[in-house]
Amino acid sequence: MVVATTSNGSEPVAAWGAVLSMALCVAMLIASEFMPVSLLTPMAEGLRATTGQTGQAISISCLFAVAASMIVTTAAGTLNRKWVLVAMTAVMLLSLVLVAAVPNFAVLMIGRALLGICIGGFWALATAVIMRLVPERDVPRALALMYGGQAIAAAFAAPIGSYLGGMFGWRAVFWALTPIVAGNLVWHMIALPSLPARQRQDFRTMLGLLKRPYFLRGLIAAMLSWGSAFTMFTYLRPFLEQVTDVDVTMLSILLLILGCAGFAGTWASGRFLRGNVAPLLRLPALLMGGCTLGLLLLGGSVVAAGLFLALWGMMNTAMSVIWMTWMSQNAADAPEAAGSLMVAAIQVSILLGAVVGGLLLDGLTVIATFIGSVVLAGFAIALIGSGRHLLKPE
Repeated sequence: MVVATTSNGSEPVAAWGAVLSMALCVAMLIASEFMPVSLLTPMAEGLRATTGQTGQAISISCLFAVAASMIVTTAAGTLNRKWVLVAMTAVMLLSLVLVAAVPNFAVLMIGRALLGICIGGFWALATAVIMRLVPERDVPRALALMYGGQAIAAAFAAPIGSYLGGMFGWRAVFWALTPIVAGNLVWHMIALPSLPARQRQDFRTMLGLLKRPYFLRGLIAAMLSWGSAFTMFTYLRPFLEQVTDVDVTMLSILLLILGCAGFAGTWASGRFLRGNVAPLLRLPALLMGGCTLGLLLLGGSVVAAGLFLALWGMMNTAMSVIWMTWMSQNAADAPEAAGSLMVAAIQVSILLGAVVGGLLLDGLTVIATFIGSVVLAGFAIALIGSGRHLLKPE
């Protein structure tokens, strides 16, 4: 059994095997949550729904993730956090089976709702658990390693999903994820140390955090940053098909470029993120919003689209590490409550991005969806400013 604390319980002994297990879980969560992005068109055709309606498969998971993130840390009470994470992974496995075997659109929504519960529960606890698995000085590095799972999913899930979906059908893609998640479930049970609840969380703790002006401003800024990102990303395939005019092979290549760039973002954030995080907080919205604007202006060129998607993908993975490091530094006294609020805020922003983006897509064009993404990025940049007013007072 891996031991997560020293003999006197004063500081964690780095349990890197457990961090790697969580990284794989992150990869599967990201792959499961956003696989419909790369399969949006064939899923819509197979379920006899519009592209915008099928995009709500992401929205429904976000909705339940919001509810779960707010409830899980409180409902878990004094339960050992190891077994809460194991349970969340088991729910993800059940969700994938339901989606792979889905007979109609309604059952798809049920499967995606279960995935949302797993997403909300896992992410609400993830940063707090990482803070217990490694010493404080190694938290940014461990977060970068965990979010390396996001880079892996971004690099391979979407392009492989679209390619295999074209060859074997979109259902086969979801079936292929199930044995990996089952293996991750076993790895959790072996690698994660016992993590007894340290203190009972309640909604008063969350409200206390929201009363801190710097934390509330950061939460809103994070929502705008993620909302901008996923208003664009959810409907990236229709844009590339309609504006860049790519076939399935070129689509897979572009998605692979986007995903592989995420490794650079994860590596850079883990290596260079030290000390004051304030100057980096506006970087995701600035660079990703700029890339979306670039796609609007030059997206008809495959070469230009590939360049902008590479830059976007690099910052997409770095964004998570930057904001979760901000959270760990500015809400260290209530990490689970802060994690719940951060996950809820992020999932609400993704949900609204998917809903509003889908309405713009169905009602106007995919160009309108991307313009909405750029507008949200502008609001995020304006709110963050230098980032100093998002930090806990000395």
